Amino acid sequence: MIKARVIGAGGYGGVGICELLVRHPEVEIAVLVDRGTAGRIYSDVYPHLRGFLDVPVAAPGSSEAGVEADVTFMATPDGVGMVLAESELDAGAKVIDYSGDFRFNTAEAYADYATRLDKDPQHKSPALLPLAVYGLPELHRDTLTPSAKLVGNPGCFAVSGILGLAPAVAGSLVDTDTLICDCKTGVSGAGKKPSPAFHYPARYDQMNAYRLSGHQHVCEIERELSLVGGKDIRVTFTAQVVPACRGIMSVLYGQAADGVTETSLKAAYDDFYSDSPFVHVFPSDADIGTAQVRGTNRCFLVVSLDARTGRMRIVSYIDNLVKGQAGSALQNMNLLFGLPETTGLDQPGMYP
Repeated sequence: MIKARVIGAGGYGGVGICELLVRHPEVEIAVLVDRGTAGRIYSDVYPHLRGFLDVPVAAPGSSEAGVEADVTFMATPDGVGMVLAESELDAGAKVIDYSGDFRFNTAEAYADYATRLDKDPQHKSPALLPLAVYGLPELHRDTLTPSAKLVGNPGCFAVSGILGLAPAVAGSLVDTDTLICDCKTGVSGAGKKPSPAFHYPARYDQMNAYRLSGHQHVCEIERELSLVGGKDIRVTFTAQVVPACRGIMSVLYGQAADGVTETSLKAAYDDFYSDSPFVHVFPSDADIGTAQVRGTNRCFLVVSLDARTGRMRIVSYIDNLVKGQAGSALQNMNLLFGLPETTGLDQPGMYP
């Protein structure tokens, strides 16, 4: 059995991976580590896990937190993973980090990301950056192998945007100078920590755009699309919060190349994701929304071409806490340990 350590178990990302791990046939949770809930029984913190995870939460740095593990999930904010990853790796654990600490392979690329968040642009473990693999299996399955030891889990908006645009960019089906990402997320994307902006009266009946000066996930989207397209690509990105708990809907636009039809566009998407079990492509008349991916590791893509304007419209739906976070982390873990990537993840959502 694979022994897993979850650091940051008290947050949404931590409970998300725990919900998945307790169902995984090849994993046992060795220890849960969290500062805010240390000493408490985990199922008292999250009663829906009663009978599944009735274990005490260890404090960071305690002897209990340091038990042997094969994989460490770091469901922690930016700046934590870069401090702790080296000791985890030295102890023999593979590391899957949720934050932006290891999504980039150079100190310069990390600095660009950190600057957008007004954080210290100096990475504290720059020697580890070349070892990191970007954790989007649909594009990097060839490097997410048992030889990999350190994974930078992608951002939720990045997953939605990259999966939605990669086939069109790879097939030169769209003018890459015209790409627009119009993205809406549920409130859970802000994390568990309370703040005035996400207090119920401030969020109910409220929709707003944010970080118009530059969202951090743009770095990932542009980097991945540039790799796929073989040239430097820039996108216009707008992040918005809507009064829903979970889910991301990204409407992705671009001027289609000459001769592209909706039929040929959908065929290209079908082909691109033929070996990707969690990405499903639908025609423009499909009755699809965020409810259809809620609680799953799936990405649903609706492919449309506006014949009147010649513009491509791809609507990308994911659950921000699963495919956008914990589900991708588990998918990456499966690949790192040579398991089928669907293990513990191949399940439908719930209806209604």
